[in-house]
Amino acid sequence: VQLQASGGGLVQAGGSLRLSCAASGRTFSSYAMGWFRQAPGKEREFVAGINRGGDTVYGDPVKGRFTVSRDNAKMTVALQMNSLKPEDTAVYYCATKTYGRSWYFPGGARANDVAYWGQGTEVTVSS
Repeated sequence: VQLQASGGGLVQAGGSLRLSCAASGRTFSSYAMGWFRQAPGKEREFVAGINRGGDTVYGDPVKGRFTVSRDNAKMTVALQMNSLKPEDTAVYYCATKTYGRSWYFPGGARANDVAYWGQGTEVTVSS
């Protein structure tokens, strides 16, 4: 599976951005898809994930502000980010979980669980 993320940019606090990730490969629907982010000097952290059945999982910092969705026919996953804060500034990465596995808390949404990473897309939120 190859992943190509897009949609990052510069936005003011309170604004919105929509990230998109296009996947290649015929087994897209068999993978749980997700987004991670990494801010300078910090570890990569889970942001949001959507499992094969469409159920979603969110990291606490983004609950109520971010929405993850997928389109299996187009093989894309999106992250709608609203009410952005300066602390959301990071490089955002699209990712798949190991084939057939789902995202869940606690313990099932870690960078070590990722099978494939996309290249990052940078999001900067100014105050």
